[in-house]
Amino acid sequence: MVGVRPWRTSNTVVGFGPLDAAAFLAAAFFFDAVVAAFLVAAFLVAAFVVEERLAMGDFGAGAIGLHGTYGFGVAADRSKAKPAAKPKPAAKPKPTANAKPAANAKLAAKAKPAAKRGDDLAVVASEVSNCRRCPRLVEWREQVAAEKRAAYADWEYWGRGVPGFGDPAAKLMVVGLAPAAHGANRTGRMFTGDRSGDWLYRAMFRAGFANQPESIDRGDGLELSGAYVTSPVKCAPPANKPSTVERDTCAPFLDREIALLDPQVYVALGGFAYQGLATYLGIKPRPAFGHGVEVEFGDGRVLLCSYHVSQQNTFTGRLTEPMLDAVFSRARELLDARPT
Repeated sequence: MVGVRPWRTSNTVVGFGPLDAAAFLAAAFFFDAVVAAFLVAAFLVAAFVVEERLAMGDFGAGAIGLHGTYGFGVAADRSKAKPAAKPKPAAKPKPTANAKPAANAKLAAKAKPAAKRGDDLAVVASEVSNCRRCPRLVEWREQVAAEKRAAYADWEYWGRGVPGFGDPAAKLMVVGLAPAAHGANRTGRMFTGDRSGDWLYRAMFRAGFANQPESIDRGDGLELSGAYVTSPVKCAPPANKPSTVERDTCAPFLDREIALLDPQVYVALGGFAYQGLATYLGIKPRPAFGHGVEVEFGDGRVLLCSYHVSQQNTFTGRLTEPMLDAVFSRARELLDARPT
């Protein structure tokens, strides 16, 4: 019989030779190939079943499909999904019949001269700067003023409520969130002494609402023309997050500013300002906030929405200067179109 000679290593006989080893490896590779083919087939069957069930909506909204499993996306409820469409410009909501009457108070009905409005605004400003109604805000604003930031160690911080600022004859009201801890809480004037103010007043200057683009301190010569800048919350809040209770406590101040000025165009900087204005002005139903959203009231007033000028938005490119310019250009256009 023809056989395979034993493979010798030194003087020891090994149980199989090179041909046996080759045969063993070939069998192992064949087995691996069969297993791999089976796994691939099982995967494809599972993929088909999952995709079919997703298409039927069996997994519900937000279910993660095969694409989501491997990091390429998240499958939504396909029973309701529609082909992706290009973003459309925010449509102007229809006039809101339920908005409160112009000026939101009896003061505006008398159409006071600008000089008298200025005196009344000064009274509001004095009350704001002396207000101590919100213990958390009072404690925080004074703590910041006492500890200071190293870069402003030589400054005497304002450390009080920060009133609105601008033209007593303004028909444009710009509403932010609250004073910044080392910005307005330091300088005593809204959007002054920080990067947010740099962005805001540059845009207002380009649109003709400010006499200069810089906003450094209360004595820098900045003047607004036809515009007034304020906020729903008048004191710097910890982490820039005032509570709804604090917002509501401050509401009478903003209400009086609106009443005295009777603005025709509002610019809401951020969702917080938008919610506050929508509440005070009685806007129902309330369109969703978004940059460029425009809400028309039934009496001709208009509310324009913009992302806030915070560094969180400007540094990341979420808000660009052309985007901000577009909002203030629109405000200028609306005001210029009004009868004099």
